[in-house]
Amino acid sequence: MYTEKVMDHFTNPRNVGELEGADGVGQVGNAKCGDIMKISLKVENDVIVDAKFKTFGCGAAVATSSMATEMIIGKTLDEALAVTNQAVVEALEGLPPAKIHCSVLAEEAIKAAIQDYYVKTGREIPGGGCTGCCGSCGHDHGCETEEE
Repeated sequence: MYTEKVMDHFTNPRNVGELEGADGVGQVGNAKCGDIMKISLKVENDVIVDAKFKTFGCGAAVATSSMATEMIIGKTLDEALAVTNQAVVEALEGLPPAKIHCSVLAEEAIKAAIQDYYVKTGREIPGGGCTGCCGSCGHDHGCETEEE
């Protein structure tokens, strides 16, 4: 059911915890499944130098959070904003269809944390920021995370 890489990131998650004095924090959740992800970032010169996560959810939620933080550390903010849920799935060498929503939450948590960083630094958010797909901000734009 799960790939070896998913199981590795679930049983040995990377970057667990919270960053004290984080430059950006994003928390998202999916009411349909009860998963909640929180990603915190440390940013220097528009490069993510550290990222941590705390996730309440299933093994796939933990694995996608772990992989997502691995994927964005060392990237510029623009590069991290370009990380898609599909890229997270590919990095994990696949997820069962019923667990794809976890990768969507990981993508949204990254975007929410970067959006928080931009707000805290008084900068304009590239692309307008939130798309409402995670539902955590109260903006429902009709996205169906279960099918993405």
